[in-house]
Amino acid sequence: MLSFFSSLPPTVYVVGLVFAFVLGLYAVLTQIEERSAARSSLRQLDGYEVENQRDQDLLVPLSQRVLSPVVSTVGNLGGRFNPPEYIEGVRQKHVQAGIYTAERVEKFLAMRILGFVLIPVWLVVIFLVNPLGLGGMIQLVAAIGGVVALATLPNSRLNSKVQDRQKSIQKSLPDVLDLLTISVEAGLGFEQAVDRVVHNVPGELSDEFARVLGETAAGASRSDALRSLQDRVDIPEVRSFVMAMIQADKFGVSIGRVLRAQSDEMRIKRRQLAQEQAQKAPVKMMIPMVFCIFPSLFVVILGPAGINIAEALG
Repeated sequence: MLSFFSSLPPTVYVVGLVFAFVLGLYAVLTQIEERSAARSSLRQLDGYEVENQRDQDLLVPLSQRVLSPVVSTVGNLGGRFNPPEYIEGVRQKHVQAGIYTAERVEKFLAMRILGFVLIPVWLVVIFLVNPLGLGGMIQLVAAIGGVVALATLPNSRLNSKVQDRQKSIQKSLPDVLDLLTISVEAGLGFEQAVDRVVHNVPGELSDEFARVLGETAAGASRSDALRSLQDRVDIPEVRSFVMAMIQADKFGVSIGRVLRAQSDEMRIKRRQLAQEQAQKAPVKMMIPMVFCIFPSLFVVILGPAGINIAEALG
């Protein structure tokens, strides 16, 4: 029996170890998933209470029990080492991305600190350990690429979320203004028209209008609520709409007429933006054509002629 096992190739042992590891990991994850499902089912029970403090702590997900204190500590540390202007800018970027919780700001600062801490580790791995055996220019490019990714990844992800949300709001703004115009011209007030938009047109812009209604219901004036909307969204179209509504409210101009003019203007801007993107398409297509399609065509067309010329000269 021992001779049989000793005669097996090392690949069999590696496959067996990997299979055992995967099987054990599957068993552990299955137990965790079952316990999580049981806890979520217990949370849905009406009147369910746990008197034991340990059981109450176990009802909280593992990520919140373990990672949240660490993220909060590192985020507070990042808040101490960064200037207040930068912290306020990060908080404003999260608001523009539709994120209003302070925990996400702490998580962002923690990710920034973690990225800068991992930069020396990455350089040591690339230049000293070098597990892939890189050398020369490839090693330098890998080191610079890793440093840039670790330093800029949180900011790039946040900026991408902000841009996606702004594009969504910019795209839905003409339709929302059309519904606002129709509602106001039908005899509804501005707040009632906004409430109709919130209930009938789901999306990022409707969520922002819901916040406007909440602020006005809490006692803020319409102008202040619209200015807060402008700060949270920060796109030119919404800025133009807010300024037009504030001026109409200040000078007593008909809101329906202003909304009609804004709706027509936003629809023209959306058409112009679509035409601009269509005109950019040929320029963007030049890059894959020059670097991917043209070399293949040159190889197919000029390849046989080059072979014949080489044979004739040889």
